[in-house]
Amino acid sequence: MSEQLPKEEILVNVTPREVRAALLENGVLQEVYVERAARRGLNSNIYKGRVSRVLPGMQAAFVDIGLERTGFLHASDIFRQNVGEPSVEARELPDIRELVREGAEVLVQVVKEPLGNKGARLTTFITLPSRYLVLLPNGAGVGVSARIEDAAERDRLRQTLENILAADGRPGGVIVRTAAEGASEESLKADLEFLQKLASAVQDQCRKAPVKTVIHEDLPLPVRVLRDLVTSDVERILVDSEADFHQMKSFTARFLPEIEPMLELYTRQRPIFDLHGIEDEIKKALDRSIHLKSGGYIIFDQTEAMTTVDVNTGGYVGHRNLEETIFRTNLEAAVTIARQLRLRNLGGIIIIDFIDMEEDEHRRRVMQVLEQSMVRDHARHQITPVSPLGLVEMTRKRTRESLQHILCEDCPNCNGRGFVMTPATVCFEIFREIIRQHRQFKFDEILVLAHQDIIELLLADESNGLAEIEAQTGKAIRLQPESLYLRDQFDVVLI
Repeated sequence: MSEQLPKEEILVNVTPREVRAALLENGVLQEVYVERAARRGLNSNIYKGRVSRVLPGMQAAFVDIGLERTGFLHASDIFRQNVGEPSVEARELPDIRELVREGAEVLVQVVKEPLGNKGARLTTFITLPSRYLVLLPNGAGVGVSARIEDAAERDRLRQTLENILAADGRPGGVIVRTAAEGASEESLKADLEFLQKLASAVQDQCRKAPVKTVIHEDLPLPVRVLRDLVTSDVERILVDSEADFHQMKSFTARFLPEIEPMLELYTRQRPIFDLHGIEDEIKKALDRSIHLKSGGYIIFDQTEAMTTVDVNTGGYVGHRNLEETIFRTNLEAAVTIARQLRLRNLGGIIIIDFIDMEEDEHRRRVMQVLEQSMVRDHARHQITPVSPLGLVEMTRKRTRESLQHILCEDCPNCNGRGFVMTPATVCFEIFREIIRQHRQFKFDEILVLAHQDIIELLLADESNGLAEIEAQTGKAIRLQPESLYLRDQFDVVLI
């Protein structure tokens, strides 16, 4: 009899310069996190920066925090003592020049990692998270996570925190996290005391530290997953590094004693990420297409502006009529898309092109399945109704780079275009280059160096063109294949 799978489990794989964490639901990979020593994540880090430029036309400022690119600080993300909350509408904001000036020192926090050529997105609304709470040193009041749906529990948590804050008398606001559901007053109070001490330490460090230095860094990934990913559904946490296991054990003993029994040291010979085929799932998540069990397939195209998702039937012919076939393919695709968005960590604007359906009930059902499949997503998201063009538009909060951007880079051969010139196109380029050289220089013969495929095409289908070029120039043309050349790479040498 096979071992029953935990409802949710977290696997942590540690190698000398890289840590990876995987979240599984019923043995299926849902999310993966990667942190490398040479490229630690910046999200939630607090910096003491200096305003380098103020741009009134953009209502923004660029802040030098000591990184390769300056950070971006919008007027809506600047705390104002007399307001205490960011304005929703840009027109309500005062002029950026009234909030900051060039050369001023400012304490900022990273809310979005540097992505592509863009610097980090910054805010002066500092937040400090712990297991149950998020402290807002500059804020006020108590907010409760929308994921806590029980009204009585929401009221209990809000009232408990309001009483604790009133008795404490210190300034600041609090957001109650989803993990706080069912937490005792003592646990909430201990969490708040820890955060208040941390806030005081950050303020002290800010006064002493030089400009363009980090004041506070977020926890390392193995410990961070304990704080951010462990919910009541998680039943087991496996770690394959003894040193990190003891570090996590120490952290849970001090701050999260209720989840300490879930921690297990993985000691088997088989690599931990070979369990449940995690390595294979990560490789599939880097592919452009995902094949469905029904025979259909989904294409993911990630660009800087947005991500497009296209659903196709492929070879799926398993139902009585075309409409039923399309409906079943779209249902399976909706579940797969929701999982892939989490696994690939795709954010920003996402456009989904489901296969066109005739029946309104089918469209409604596919949307319902997509929304239900996205419920467990940790990232905030919003799905709009189907557009007049039959497209589903949605947004997903992007705070860190996608899995593809972490693990991959643009192809040096095609410079990230994803395509290369055809052999025929290269042949015509060679012909034009020969004519260009003939008009400018004197020579006795021409040597063409190119990829084997190009040489074969010149000697076969394009042999007539090659003969015409020889007649036009009056010079002999020799061809030489070069094994190290790429297919769209060639040289025309004059002899």
